Amino acid sequence: MCLALPVKVVEVGPGDAAVVDLGGVRKEISLALLDGVQVGDYVILHVGYALSKLDPEEAERTLALFSELDASRLAA
Repeated sequence: MCLALPVKVVEVGPGDAAVVDLGGVRKEISLALLDGVQVGDYVILHVGYALSKLDPEEAERTLALFSELDASRLAA
């Protein structure tokens, strides 16, 4: 099974590099497959590559669901 996650772009560097944030974890990724990504955009991340831009509302809903799942797992 493959997992792609919505992440928020917090820095756009030189070339195709960017830094994204997922729940406080920051990671350098590649934007080689996308054009026009800016700080504040949400992208779908898979194995270090941004695959597509994501609507901010959809990204926030998805991230909220992940948080709920994590909270319910910790409560069990």
